[in-house]
Amino acid sequence: MNRHFLSVAALLGALTVALGAFAAHKLKEMVSPEAVAVFDTGVRYQFYHVFALFLVALLSEKFNNKWMVWAGNCFITGIVLFSGSLYLLTAMKATEYMGVKYIGIVTPLGGLFFIAGWIFLWKGVSGEQKS
Repeated sequence: MNRHFLSVAALLGALTVALGAFAAHKLKEMVSPEAVAVFDTGVRYQFYHVFALFLVALLSEKFNNKWMVWAGNCFITGIVLFSGSLYLLTAMKATEYMGVKYIGIVTPLGGLFFIAGWIFLWKGVSGEQKS
C-alpha cells in the first residue's frame, strides 16, 4: 500500500466533503446558479479522483511499479488543476475579480492529467511488476 497516496486521498476526501457542504449551504447565496454548477463540477471530479487515488494506494501493494506512482501523481495534479481552477473561477465571480483572464485554460489541462492518470493506472495493473 502506498501510504502517501492514501493519506493525500484521505485529506482531499475531507476537503471535498467540506467544499460540497459549503456549496450546498453558503455558496448559492453568493453567486449565480451557473457559478454554483461550475463549483459543483469541481467538487464532483475531485471526489471521483479521490477514490481513484485511494484505489491506486491500495493496488500499489500488488502492482508495485512506476506506472502506479505516475497514476497517483497525475490524479493529484489533475485535482489541483481541474478542480482548483473551477474553485478559483467561482471565487473570482463571487468577488467580481477578473484579474486573471486565462485561468479557464488550466481546467482542460487538469482534465488531461485525469486521463493520463487512468491510462497509467491501466498500464500499472496490466504491465510489468517491478518499478
